[in-house]
Amino acid sequence: MTDFNNCKFGFIGLGLIGGSIARAIRQYWPNAQIIAYNPSSEPLKEAMDDGVVSYYNSAEDVRRINDAIGSSRPFIGNIFSDCDFVFLCAPVQRNAENLAEIAPYLKKDAVLTDIGSTKRDIHLHVRTMPSLSGHFIGGHPMTGSERTGYRNSKASLLENAYYMLTPEKDVSQDKIDRMYELVAGIKALPFVIDCDFHDQAVGAISHLPHVISAALVNLVHDSDSQDGVMKMIAAGGFKDITRISSSSPQMWEEICMTNSDHIAGLLDAYISSLLAIRKTIADRQGEEIYGFFDSARVYRDSFSEVGHGSVGRLFVTHVDIADRPAALAEVVTLLAVNSISIKNIGISHNRELQEGVLRVEFQSKADLERAEQILKERNYSIH
Repeated sequence: MTDFNNCKFGFIGLGLIGGSIARAIRQYWPNAQIIAYNPSSEPLKEAMDDGVVSYYNSAEDVRRINDAIGSSRPFIGNIFSDCDFVFLCAPVQRNAENLAEIAPYLKKDAVLTDIGSTKRDIHLHVRTMPSLSGHFIGGHPMTGSERTGYRNSKASLLENAYYMLTPEKDVSQDKIDRMYELVAGIKALPFVIDCDFHDQAVGAISHLPHVISAALVNLVHDSDSQDGVMKMIAAGGFKDITRISSSSPQMWEEICMTNSDHIAGLLDAYISSLLAIRKTIADRQGEEIYGFFDSARVYRDSFSEVGHGSVGRLFVTHVDIADRPAALAEVVTLLAVNSISIKNIGISHNRELQEGVLRVEFQSKADLERAEQILKERNYSIH
């Protein structure tokens, strides 16, 4: 067992995911050293005030140090020369650029990892630098939030989320075991996978859905009436399947640029399936239409209702409440007095596609089950 309290962790970039990992390390190993670099100093100061990082350097600090020592060589790598783990937490393409700066300074037994949503691209960059091949274990915590930045980070964001690990072939088993142990220690679910298959898999279950979601939102935008009737009544299923369109356009540009072949291939297959069902619907082939929806229903129902990862990790119930003043407040108060934390709550104005006017999301399966029990005891209808 590794005592991570005695380890030093470095973070290059401190946003939502990097900040959440740093917070989790601080929570579970309070004596660990955590240092961070970020282009802007604001999140670094917040992390220092929170007690998450031990010390930090911003881009301004690095420029000042270089000027003081009269060096034209980037100083950023030297900051992390005695770290046991270094996390590359910048945007996907910037992570690849940072490899060259960190490579000369890594100590012999250090683990170098990243948090990018695509893996093959950065592995290809690593393979151009032989000194990194024994250090690099790609990482992808499959979690996130519509809100970005360090201030929205939290240790619980990693809990029960799959954390994909893609080690280079020259990485020792000892380094893989330490990284696996670290991920499990912050309550995520480590999963070792080949980097190329990783990109194919997340292309299908994450990247393609984001493209489809954005395309659907744009379609409704372009098809709406001048007085915005479609936008006004959009709810239920439409909001559920397009929620992810609120994600960062910059991030998704970078993901599409670094996983273009897999996404393009999956889009070809998806377009073919759409053309096939379009013909079936146009020809009014009822039995085939039924089969199309039924096969999807059967496969979708085989997924865990409270699965892991950023897409499936939902603990949700729907509650019928009366249309009267204070009805919503009564539900919220009832859960609050029983110390049940609500992650999100919303009212469904269009109930065509789902039962229950109030949608309540919880932090954990235990909170969901206890909330449903309490609400049923008070004669609320749960769906």
